Amino acid sequence: MKDRNTFNISPIIRITLLCLYIALTVPLPFLAEATSAPIPANLLWIGILLGAIAVSAALSQKVVLDETKIQVTYPRWIPTFLFKGWTLNWQEVSALKMRTTGQGGLVYYFITPEKDRAYLLPMRIAGFAKMVQIVEEKTGIDTTDVRPLSQPWMYLILFVFTMFLWLIDGWTIWTAIGMRYQG
Repeated sequence: MKDRNTFNISPIIRITLLCLYIALTVPLPFLAEATSAPIPANLLWIGILLGAIAVSAALSQKVVLDETKIQVTYPRWIPTFLFKGWTLNWQEVSALKMRTTGQGGLVYYFITPEKDRAYLLPMRIAGFAKMVQIVEEKTGIDTTDVRPLSQPWMYLILFVFTMFLWLIDGWTIWTAIGMRYQG
């Protein structure tokens, strides 16, 4: 298709969030065994695996822009009841409205008065500036002040702290295994 651009979730965001998920969940089965918790470790491993699939699915979002529309999609292996994409024709877009998040950040919505609906502008993608430039070209809406929700350095800081958490997890798992063999 002519002039088709595809944007994925930024790799630094994807890697950081997957690593954080692993750091927060993997010690749990070891701790369950070490403390004789009422939830079996095998059940925790199944839950962790299902959660990892859900996180991976959420982070596999793609934004496709072409001559006529913007489309947010997910791979075919993801059921639509879990994550549903959307499509919006450029001619339906009447404005780009800014909203404040609960944490004080700014997000933007495509406004379509005909359908009385709003569509969230994807903001955690690689190539955000290029995507916004294409949005401006296709809609004629001024996007000068549109910025990503978070900067890459924020995710780099989170990644560094996640690596520290992995070190603590290693010590936790080592201790939990040691407790299992002592008792």
